[in-house]
Amino acid sequence: PYRTENNGYEATPGDDWKFLGIMIEIGKALVSFEVLQEKFCCNLPACKGACCVYGDAGAPLSIEEAEDLDDYQDELSPYICAEGLMSIIENGAFVRDIDGELVTPLINNKECAYVVYGNGIACCAIEKAFREGAIQFNKPLSCHLYPIRIKTFEDYDAVNYDVWEICNPARVAGKKNEVPVYQFVKEALIRKYGKEWF
Repeated sequence: PYRTENNGYEATPGDDWKFLGIMIEIGKALVSFEVLQEKFCCNLPACKGACCVYGDAGAPLSIEEAEDLDDYQDELSPYICAEGLMSIIENGAFVRDIDGELVTPLINNKECAYVVYGNGIACCAIEKAFREGAIQFNKPLSCHLYPIRIKTFEDYDAVNYDVWEICNPARVAGKKNEVPVYQFVKEALIRKYGKEWF
């Protein structure tokens, strides 16, 4: 992203982006200043991967992500815990939430069905399978981007910083290590919008 003299960034508004009050327009994305200014760095030993466990629904999925999960269950199943597999057998590789949006299924209305535990920390079985080369796609983009949440409208995306109490350790670590939100999720933002956008 882009920096201004006021917040320590270096860039000049041009054709690709411009200031819109508390947001910056970059291409078709309206990016909250909080994404540039707030600090965040996951501290898994402290939070134990709580974002994979708590919440009122599974991880949001695109149509393509839902199809991938459905198509690659054979490759994913060795990475998924027994309870997760049972949930997927009962509910499917993906479900629809109360708003009709595609999401991952849950285990007993709690953790994501694709959670796997290691040393007491909840991690993503999809990401593990991807990192080990078993599948060619990473965890859902909504998870990869967190704490950024993107809401897509007809003419633009609203790119915002989401504050969740369970991520307090990440905010502390981010401030300590001086890691802005946008840098923490750099890989995910490039995955979403491309290197040139970033």
